[in-house]
Amino acid sequence: MTPLSAVLWPVVLGFAATGCSGDDGGGTSRCGPTSGTVVNVVDGDTVDLDTGERIRYLMIDTPELSGGGDCYSAEARDFNSDLVLNKEVTLSYDEECEDRFNRLLAYVSVQDREVNSLLVERGFACVLYIPPNGSDRRTEFETLEMTAQNESRGMGGACIEVACD
Repeated sequence: MTPLSAVLWPVVLGFAATGCSGDDGGGTSRCGPTSGTVVNVVDGDTVDLDTGERIRYLMIDTPELSGGGDCYSAEARDFNSDLVLNKEVTLSYDEECEDRFNRLLAYVSVQDREVNSLLVERGFACVLYIPPNGSDRRTEFETLEMTAQNESRGMGGACIEVACD
């Protein structure tokens, strides 16, 4: 398995530093909308809104569906879909607004429950920390990941090779 740093470094270099925070009072922030309805679940960590934006969840990475699919990729997508598809979600942003694929980077919540942290807590996602986003929540997410792995939740109990390793 390739070291995680070797895989993530090109992603880090591709992120745009645009700085986003705050709601303008009209349902948008400097980064994008603060709410929307999820009309498509791309995979475990990416969704499309009814407004046309593609949202990539901050601080997490789920197994990839492409190329035959990594272990637990379908389960991660299905869990995400059960949580958010056709539901109104709220979005909050960190410092950087978009990634190199022009997806908005956000924490996504549904019915007052943050999906990003829930996916890690349940073992459907690994922590993906790319500074400066998430610097204030890194320890929280890493603790959730470690607990999920230690308790063999999700992919930690189902996969020989876990994407987090």
